[in-house]
Amino acid sequence: MSRSPFSRSQRHTVMLAIMAVVVVLVILQLWLFMATVDAYLGGNAGIALPALLASAVCLGFNAALFYYLRRLG
Repeated sequence: MSRSPFSRSQRHTVMLAIMAVVVVLVILQLWLFMATVDAYLGGNAGIALPALLASAVCLGFNAALFYYLRRLG
Protein backbone atom coordinates (compact mmCIF):
# COMPACT_ATOMS: atom_id res chain seq x y z
CA MET A 1 0.00 0.00 0.00
CA SER A 2 1.50 3.30 -1.07
CA ARG A 3 1.29 6.39 1.09
CA SER A 4 -0.35 9.45 -0.40
CA PRO A 5 1.37 12.82 0.03
CA PHE A 6 -2.02 14.26 1.07
CA SER A 7 -3.64 14.03 4.46
CA ARG A 8 -7.08 12.46 4.80
CA SER A 9 -8.88 15.83 4.87
CA GLN A 10 -6.93 17.03 1.83
CA ARG A 11 -7.83 13.87 -0.09
CA HIS A 12 -11.47 14.41 0.84
CA THR A 13 -11.35 17.98 -0.49
CA VAL A 14 -9.67 16.87 -3.72
CA MET A 15 -12.25 14.10 -4.18
CA LEU A 16 -15.12 16.58 -3.73
CA ALA A 17 -13.55 18.95 -6.25
CA ILE A 18 -13.11 16.13 -8.76
CA MET A 19 -16.72 15.04 -8.26
CA ALA A 20 -17.90 18.62 -8.86
CA VAL A 21 -15.93 18.79 -12.12
CA VAL A 22 -17.33 15.41 -13.19
CA VAL A 23 -20.88 16.62 -12.53
CA VAL A 24 -20.25 19.74 -14.63
CA LEU A 25 -18.79 17.63 -17.46
CA VAL A 26 -21.73 15.22 -17.40
CA ILE A 27 -24.21 18.11 -17.51
CA LEU A 28 -22.21 19.57 -20.41
CA GLN A 29 -22.39 16.25 -22.26
CA LEU A 30 -26.13 16.01 -21.68
CA TRP A 31 -26.64 19.54 -22.99
CA LEU A 32 -24.41 18.77 -25.97
CA PHE A 33 -26.42 15.62 -26.72
CA MET A 34 -29.74 17.48 -26.55
CA ALA A 35 -28.47 20.32 -28.75
CA THR A 36 -27.06 17.84 -31.26
CA VAL A 37 -30.30 15.87 -31.49
CA ASP A 38 -32.27 19.11 -31.88
CA ALA A 39 -29.97 20.31 -34.66
CA TYR A 40 -29.99 16.91 -36.38
CA LEU A 41 -33.77 16.70 -36.31
CA GLY A 42 -33.87 20.25 -37.67
CA GLY A 43 -31.95 19.13 -40.74
CA ASN A 44 -28.41 20.08 -39.76
CA ALA A 45 -26.57 16.76 -40.04
CA GLY A 46 -23.14 18.45 -40.14
CA ILE A 47 -23.19 19.08 -36.40
CA ALA A 48 -22.93 15.38 -35.50
CA LEU A 49 -19.18 14.98 -36.01
CA PRO A 50 -18.07 18.07 -34.05
CA ALA A 51 -20.46 17.10 -31.25
CA LEU A 52 -18.99 13.60 -31.22
CA LEU A 53 -15.48 15.01 -30.93
CA ALA A 54 -16.50 17.38 -28.12
CA SER A 55 -18.18 14.53 -26.27
CA ALA A 56 -15.08 12.38 -26.71
CA VAL A 57 -12.98 15.16 -25.17
CA CYS A 58 -15.35 15.28 -22.18
CA LEU A 59 -15.07 11.50 -21.88
CA GLY A 60 -11.28 11.79 -21.93
CA PHE A 61 -11.35 14.38 -19.15
CA ASN A 62 -13.65 12.17 -17.08
CA ALA A 63 -11.42 9.13 -17.64
CA ALA A 64 -8.33 11.11 -16.63
CA LEU A 65 -10.06 12.35 -13.48
CA PHE A 66 -11.13 8.80 -12.65
CA TYR A 67 -7.56 7.57 -13.12
CA TYR A 68 -6.25 10.35 -10.86
CA LEU A 69 -8.92 9.56 -8.28
CA ARG A 70 -7.94 5.88 -8.26
CA ARG A 71 -4.29 6.80 -7.73
CA LEU A 72 -5.22 9.26 -4.98
CA GLY A 73 -7.04 6.69 -2.84
